[in-house]
Amino acid sequence: LRKPDNWKHLTNPFKPSWGEPYIEQVVRMMGAIDAARDAARGHEAVCVSHQLPIWILRSFVERRRLWHDPRKRQCTLASLTSFTYRGDKIVSVGYSEPARDLVPVHLLAGAKPVKGKAAKGQSKAFGA
Repeated sequence: LRKPDNWKHLTNPFKPSWGEPYIEQVVRMMGAIDAARDAARGHEAVCVSHQLPIWILRSFVERRRLWHDPRKRQCTLASLTSFTYRGDKIVSVGYSEPARDLVPVHLLAGAKPVKGKAAKGQSKAFGA
């Protein structure tokens, strides 16, 4: 907010700055996981995605608003978000971080800046 050049990105919180509305991401991602479900019916399927589309899909399935603070996403490097179907209906969403020990602390889901000054030569500290 301190940089007026960034204000243009704050005009519509329902539409990301790059132009693909959140609901279009939901439609695209639902299509992808529904296709995976159909192809692997009765088995497991793996879909790989960037962080934002999977977070938006999860928010939609969990009936949360789609616009959000990106710093509060529960979606880190090498994390797994699982959608469980019963028939054609999603009945649960799961989340795990099997490689959590390899992720730098400041990148963990829910990491918050630690108050106080950083030591000389160090960046800001974060805690989970």
